[in-house]
Amino acid sequence: MKSICVFLGSSPGTHPAYMETTAALGRELAKRGITCVYGGSRTGLMNQLAESVLEEGGEIIGVTVQTLKDKEEFHNGLTRLHVAATMHERKTMMIALSDAFAVLPGGIGTCDEFFEVYTLRQLGFHSKPCGLLDVNGFFEPLKMMLDKAGQEGFMKQPYGEAISVSSDPAELIDLLIAKAGC
Repeated sequence: MKSICVFLGSSPGTHPAYMETTAALGRELAKRGITCVYGGSRTGLMNQLAESVLEEGGEIIGVTVQTLKDKEEFHNGLTRLHVAATMHERKTMMIALSDAFAVLPGGIGTCDEFFEVYTLRQLGFHSKPCGLLDVNGFFEPLKMMLDKAGQEGFMKQPYGEAISVSSDPAELIDLLIAKAGC
């Protein structure tokens, strides 16, 4: 596995575990020589991810859109920063640059990114593994919703067959690598 795209919040969250687990994931990616692809921001969990990857000597690629680049602060130490014209082009680029996807706690933008890559996987547009880094039980309600959608006949494949879940960054990376067949 050469690269993992990480979707996560541009805010730090209210519990220290969010920042701590994000830093641990960044360090683990760098130690394994896996390039990290993310949104490029210099705030919240996104900044923690970038800093931890860079502190371990890893590579990190930011992908944003011009309208965000014009009004937000982006990390100036990135390996590369790509600027797309639209959010759709941004997500398309992130998918193309990545071999797998890890999702950490975040807001509506993080949810949008997760559901887009998960939907595209379910529809057969890619076969890249997706995983949730379940920090502090953050994704328990989402897992319940996905279970309910399956029970009610709205999903053909149980989410657990396509989505790996762990609270440990190293274990999640191992699960993504195993599902990718690397």
